[in-house]
Amino acid sequence: MRETTWFLVVGGVFVVMGIAGSMLKRLPCSSAMLYLAIGAALGTPGAGILALDMFRDAHLLRVLTEVALLVSLFAIGLRLRAPLADPVWGLPLRLGVLAMLITIPLLTAFGMVVLELPIGPALLMAAILAPTDPVLAHDVQVQDSRDQDQMRFALSGEGGLNDGAAMPFALLGIALCAQPDKPIAAALSPVFMAHALWGGIGAIGIGAALGWATTHVVAWLRTQHAQALGLEGFFALGLIVLSYGAAELAHTYGFLAVFAAGVAMRRVEHRASGERTAQATIGTVDPQDIQATAAHPDKAHAYMAESILGFTIELEKIAEMATMIIIGNVLTTLPVPLFSPCNAMVAAVLFLLVRPLAVGMSLAGSRASPAQRRLMSWFGIRGIGSFYYTAFALEHGVQSSTAIVPTALFTVTASVVVHGISATPLMNWYQRWRQAHQ
Repeated sequence: MRETTWFLVVGGVFVVMGIAGSMLKRLPCSSAMLYLAIGAALGTPGAGILALDMFRDAHLLRVLTEVALLVSLFAIGLRLRAPLADPVWGLPLRLGVLAMLITIPLLTAFGMVVLELPIGPALLMAAILAPTDPVLAHDVQVQDSRDQDQMRFALSGEGGLNDGAAMPFALLGIALCAQPDKPIAAALSPVFMAHALWGGIGAIGIGAALGWATTHVVAWLRTQHAQALGLEGFFALGLIVLSYGAAELAHTYGFLAVFAAGVAMRRVEHRASGERTAQATIGTVDPQDIQATAAHPDKAHAYMAESILGFTIELEKIAEMATMIIIGNVLTTLPVPLFSPCNAMVAAVLFLLVRPLAVGMSLAGSRASPAQRRLMSWFGIRGIGSFYYTAFALEHGVQSSTAIVPTALFTVTASVVVHGISATPLMNWYQRWRQAHQ
């Protein structure tokens, strides 16, 4: 009977979201908000058929959210169709690196001074809350490879970069929690700094190399030998897993490697297609002979990139549904109340003070307009990335992270609600603003 119930629940959610998905785009409401409510309804206070515990199930929750992040990071990289020398890349680099380097010290100082946390838990809290979310932010990110909007591009690239860039800070926070008497200067040893530098640079190099090589090999087999046709989903999943595994084996940051693999695949396609969009390069596809397009020398790269993008976007939506239902369910099993004045204060400071300050400082002198900067300051969405790092800390046995869990989950929940409500009206306003200033 329990299995039958799950079939009915899962099938009902898929059908309802398939029907109501377009309706939600017109309302001040996001799909993540609905998934969060479904997850809570499945918990003990509601149907009582799912009871995931943040502390007991930390390993499982970390793995599930890790998979969701990998799919989303690859999809984001594949959407960003701009030459690496294009100045538009300056904005996501500023947000993904500089803004994070500003956010983490500010949140750490707030945790130590206002919340009276030791430096280890304060830094760990900052590392958990610093990355913006690549999964939940699809309403404000690049929609497809033709979308060259400067603000969307910046927010997408930021989400692709900072989920991996937060890892060394999380590891440092965990180390300081394990050794609370260790000075921060000793923790920031040359070995740690070298490892952090290699973790970022090495991951990008590994992911880019695998993305470049895989795309070229498959395109060569298709155009020269009419082989390796179809099964784009296999290539996508294979490249994602291969990039992540190779990066982890080399002791680098796998999230960055997967993002770089998606960017590299898109760069290969862009070079092959030239100034034409991928869609224009593909042209009209004969449904009776799809393989002719897939093996065409001028269309193979574009067709493969767009087919894989379509596949990963569908996976991304399923991953969003699964992870938000999980988070909503976890909220019902917390041993302490989710809302507290302290948690509300942390979320408010992050959304209204730290994020705007970090964006303002990191984008100083950039070509982003004041209106775009204000929107980027607001859309620092926290979600699955923060949930991942919370589970990651618990899995590593950090006892002091227990007090951080309600704060992190409240911040994620608050972000899902306030950013979900505001995304539609603000992005509608932004579209009108763009049309007026073109």
